[in-house]
Amino acid sequence: MSREQQVVKRARKAFQTGKTKPLEQRIQQLKSLLCFITERRKDIADSVKRDLGRSEHGAELFETLGVEGEIKLAIEKLAEWAAPRPVEKNLLTISDEVFVHPEPLGVVLIIGAWNYPWAVTLKPLVGAIAAGNAAVIKPSEVSCHSAKVMEELLPQYLDKDLYPVVAGGVPETQELLKQRFDHIFYTGNSTVGKLVMEAAARHLTPVTLELGGKSPCYIDKNCDIPVACRRITWGKFVNCGQTCIAPDYILCEPSIQSTVLEEIKKCIKEFYTDNPKTFEDYGRIINQRHFKRLMTLMEGSTVAVGGDIDESQCYIAPTVLKNVTGDSRVMKEEIFGPLLPIITVNGVDEAIQFINDREKPLVVYIFSHDNRIIKRVIAETSSGALLANDCLVHYTVTALPFGGVGNSGMGCYHGRHSFDQFSHLRSCLIKQLKMEGVNSMRYPPHTAKKLGWARFLLLKQINVSRLRRMVLLAMLSGLAAFVVQRFLR
Repeated sequence: MSREQQVVKRARKAFQTGKTKPLEQRIQQLKSLLCFITERRKDIADSVKRDLGRSEHGAELFETLGVEGEIKLAIEKLAEWAAPRPVEKNLLTISDEVFVHPEPLGVVLIIGAWNYPWAVTLKPLVGAIAAGNAAVIKPSEVSCHSAKVMEELLPQYLDKDLYPVVAGGVPETQELLKQRFDHIFYTGNSTVGKLVMEAAARHLTPVTLELGGKSPCYIDKNCDIPVACRRITWGKFVNCGQTCIAPDYILCEPSIQSTVLEEIKKCIKEFYTDNPKTFEDYGRIINQRHFKRLMTLMEGSTVAVGGDIDESQCYIAPTVLKNVTGDSRVMKEEIFGPLLPIITVNGVDEAIQFINDREKPLVVYIFSHDNRIIKRVIAETSSGALLANDCLVHYTVTALPFGGVGNSGMGCYHGRHSFDQFSHLRSCLIKQLKMEGVNSMRYPPHTAKKLGWARFLLLKQINVSRLRRMVLLAMLSGLAAFVVQRFLR
């Protein structure tokens, strides 16, 4: 039996004891996870610095701050999320107890990514713990220092059997994918996402795939271009562009291209100084393989801003490319690096057509003062999310489901959406062994009269909450009438 088989077997055995069912136990594990982040903040920041060259403050801002928020929200709202959820009834079930009961799926597998090795691994874990599952955690081997810290330190805080960390590379991941899980949560690229889904299909295991794609950014010529470029520059070059929801390319009219280039150039200097290479808040490409991939993507395009490189440090300066078309090399795959192509289009109609001719992206960005244009882009495109007049910040809103559609992924998480993603929403109906006469219409022989009653009882929906409000209103009205009548006497 392989190490991975043993880990999964122990996790399932621990889950089957039922100790994840009580909410108190889930909250205790969530508090332990919060304690881990608080006490090991320095270890986490050091690992991210070694993997991606990110500063200590940058690590906290983009890695652990959001996880802390997710944990605190889950602790506060868990009783509400896990409670039975009443649903509307029909007349046939008016006296019955009808509700949705969230229950744990079982043993889940969480496969993290290297670009934000802590955030995109621990945020799904929060949902898995809150929903009462056991979870096998597989950090990305590409961010090897973060994976090592996670493997060594996380088990000191969480239940070792319920939440084991499995480090390793492709062979370990492949062995894990041979095992039966009750859900697999994968963050990464679509190529590996297809392999994960194929492996999951052998066991009919549901999956959440948080993938990526080429997220377009359309700039309307009449918007506040300096502000738009400031926000785009931040969203694109944070973490050296190694962000799944970073703007992948800009679409704008030829008349504003030079202005856009000039404004982005100013913002790069403001954010990262004249020499981003020595600036602590500008990181590095994760490894040589991705560095060389990005160098290849630049071929055939003209560097308008930046372009400085240092292969020995995996350094690529914030770079803007012009003379780019839909057929350019840089447009053939998700960039996932600090390269920002600008493609000129003749207005919003052509921009929408350009977007729709390609795979559905994780995000569509639009910058415009005109709400009619924003509404058009919402109505006429499809993507995991749409963000108008800013970049990335929708990721911080826990009430919004975060996920893709089509080639950019399936399923979603954050806040309650994480809890529901890792839960089976079980339909429940509890009926009393009384009023059997009402049921006679469903028993043979079937007649026109019985069909008429069935039509009336089944098709008439009852909004129980509204009915309760009406009853309460009637009672209050009656009470008010009684008081007025007594007063008038």
